[in-house]
Amino acid sequence: MPTLLRQPSLYCRLPLACLLCLASLLAWADEHVAVEPSAELLASLHQGGYVFYMRHGPTDTTLPDRVPVDFDDCATQRPLSDEGRELMATVAEHMARHAWPIEDPVLVSPFCRTQETARILFPNKPQQIDELLRYTAAMTDDEKRPVIEHTGKALSLPVESSANRMIVAHGPNLADLMDYFPAEGTLVIFSPLGEAGYLYRASIPPELWPSLASQAP
Repeated sequence: MPTLLRQPSLYCRLPLACLLCLASLLAWADEHVAVEPSAELLASLHQGGYVFYMRHGPTDTTLPDRVPVDFDDCATQRPLSDEGRELMATVAEHMARHAWPIEDPVLVSPFCRTQETARILFPNKPQQIDELLRYTAAMTDDEKRPVIEHTGKALSLPVESSANRMIVAHGPNLADLMDYFPAEGTLVIFSPLGEAGYLYRASIPPELWPSLASQAP
């Protein structure tokens, strides 16, 4: 299965890590081809140790974000559409069937659409709002920099529990980090490698879940 090794420059401090950085640059041309998860990967998710990055569900594009957005006022933000809520409820059912362990809390961007997506997916799990996961599309390059760096850290930090880290955030953030723009409602799976960065493993867009149902326990 194709994989992508990515090392944020922040982590390139050790000789081995720097060599890995060079290797990743040489292989960069193939990095953005989304792949489906193998049966082996799906099974290994039950052991924990992975990072899940979920882009929020489909939104109502007729109601764009205002500039500036007020995080305390959902009326200033692009919301999930009714169809998006229904779709994410279906995704939640599929994820529940697979029963992959998710650590507490779920890390969530401060936008209402990400918080609502997290509530639909994990109604009984606490959320931790992380402002450094906020939407980058309307930011200047200087404003984006700490968000991109923080997102790379969140994907790279090893998961110490026998569960998987869950991040619910935005597509442009991944596009800024690794030139990969997942569709709304897509689950992206990474292996965290600490100082060596992170390894892209697979993506599960909403329409793929039914074909994976036979591999649920």
